[in-house]
Amino acid sequence: MTQTYEQTTHIHTNEDWLGKLTEEILEPDLPIIDPHHHLWDRLGPYFTDELLGDLTSGHNIRQSVFIQCRYGYRTDGPDEMKPVGETEFVVGVAEEAARKRPEIGACDGIVAHADLRLGEGVQPVLEAHAAAAKGRLRGIRHITASGGERFSGAVPNSPLRVMYDEDFRKGFARLQPNGLTFDGWLYHPQIPEFTDLARAFPETTMVLDHFGGPLGIGPYRGRGDEVFAEWKAAVTDLATCPNVYMKLGGLAMDVNGFDLHKEPLPPSSGECARLWRPYFETAIDLFGPDRCMFESNFPVDKGAVSYPVVWNTFKRIAAGASGDEKAKLFHDTAKSVYRL
Repeated sequence: MTQTYEQTTHIHTNEDWLGKLTEEILEPDLPIIDPHHHLWDRLGPYFTDELLGDLTSGHNIRQSVFIQCRYGYRTDGPDEMKPVGETEFVVGVAEEAARKRPEIGACDGIVAHADLRLGEGVQPVLEAHAAAAKGRLRGIRHITASGGERFSGAVPNSPLRVMYDEDFRKGFARLQPNGLTFDGWLYHPQIPEFTDLARAFPETTMVLDHFGGPLGIGPYRGRGDEVFAEWKAAVTDLATCPNVYMKLGGLAMDVNGFDLHKEPLPPSSGECARLWRPYFETAIDLFGPDRCMFESNFPVDKGAVSYPVVWNTFKRIAAGASGDEKAKLFHDTAKSVYRL
């Protein structure tokens, strides 16, 4: 019988609470590409104005990449084509943002969703996304995060071992011929599955989102040292796959168990850096700046930390890096991977 230990949800944005702490922007001239954000109204509205408000809140954000989040789907037509509506919606936001702030390339890249379990039948969906994206399509994300029986409260909760599924892999095989990357959202016990997938498709550029989702709730709550050790062993193996890149961010989510949103005051960048530094430093050490990129994961992480503070956090963590290393971590790796 499946046991539900703890339900997880994304944290709703509380602007009044976030406003209780402000920080001076560190290194305000450092060029940044934000390679991971969403658009939706699930945690409070986050559309053109909210996105631009964050992108222009003090850091030198040059471009951004939208990552699928199951929003704006078509309401009719074949089920497999419904996610194309999200791409159409994002293009509308990108064009509106360009009219309002033409100096910022908001949503210059789009990572869309297509159900890779369609196998070779996913090709028409990829073509439809490409047509709808008007030159912005860069990759596909098929969420594979699954807690299994130990963590059935996971959100989302995909089928177990879907990355081994024969049809999924047939669909995955269509990405590289179409010039598309793959973004992976999963939880840390699944990283070995992602590694196996990377070895099966060495020519496909793959990006692991949010460090591979180290869990901190449900049966993993209070086991931070053990989770970190399991995660480190898994990503050490993954780092041997040269086609894999790591996104550094996403640790403010409820699922990670840091519970920053439950404090009387929002966290400072110093506090975030203290809590998260082991994950960042380990990933950068294993993958190198050439295969790492900082990400905001907004508005999901906005439930626990503001946009100026989250990028200050990254700058504190990277304080000892060289100028060339910082350029890669904040800008160049994302620009290369997503061909911006």
